[in-house]
Amino acid sequence: MIDSSTVNQLVGADVYGSDDAKIGTVGQVYVDNDTQAPTWVTVRTGLFGSSESFAPLDDATFDGSVVRVTHDKAFVKDAPRVDADGELDPSEEQALYSYYGNGDATTHGAPAESPLFDQDADRGVDAQRTNERSSNDHGTQGHDTSGPTTDDAMTRSEERLHVGTERVEAGRARLRKHIVTENVTTNVPVSHEEVTLSREPITDANAADALAGPDLSEEEHEVVLTEERVVTAKETVPVERVSLGTETVTEQQTVNEEVAHEEIELVEPGTDGHTTTDTSAVDRDARS
Repeated sequence: MIDSSTVNQLVGADVYGSDDAKIGTVGQVYVDNDTQAPTWVTVRTGLFGSSESFAPLDDATFDGSVVRVTHDKAFVKDAPRVDADGELDPSEEQALYSYYGNGDATTHGAPAESPLFDQDADRGVDAQRTNERSSNDHGTQGHDTSGPTTDDAMTRSEERLHVGTERVEAGRARLRKHIVTENVTTNVPVSHEEVTLSREPITDANAADALAGPDLSEEEHEVVLTEERVVTAKETVPVERVSLGTETVTEQQTVNEEVAHEEIELVEPGTDGHTTTDTSAVDRDARS
């Protein structure tokens, strides 16, 4: 239930539509002059909150940080543009009621008291609008037939696209190591001893050694043979250091958005409703 006790908490709260899409944040809160119950909020939409759209609080909910309205995001953003600069006059409020289909304007909504709003400035705006309506009653030439009287000129507006960037987390990279076993094959030279038999004839030089023993005897001679065997050993040594780092890569991305602009048509008397488009402003924009 959104009542007068929650007015101060509404300012700055996120606003979500019936499609669970975020519309924007609350800019101003308008309350009923009689009951002081909040009836409308302005929702800051667009890039950097450059636009404000009115949204009704009928059947809306507020959980302390998020306002959920009963209309989807696109519907709220397409609501009639009304200056959120003071008390709503009957024609502005009626235009909003007609768009949202939630009744007729019986009491004018006024912005809730908040440090964000200058009440003296709001009263000045109301006084200006009163003076404009009074002048029109005395025969101002030209007036806006679809809204309150301003002056004898019509303002043409257009949307401007503002493009910016924000930094978001795109993913995470981690270093992880694990053990891999592989076979290593290498050739190692090994040596061994083999028995060789040498025979030499008896000569004067070795005759003394040959006749040193008995004439006939049985005996054995033994030779120890040796060989080399392969011995392996392993040691762990550091081979390299690997670290994580980041680098910034800039690439071009194309942004495609729709922007709206107003065109002014001249309806001349006696032309059976045929209009002439004022293309001067459009041509100027195209040339620029």
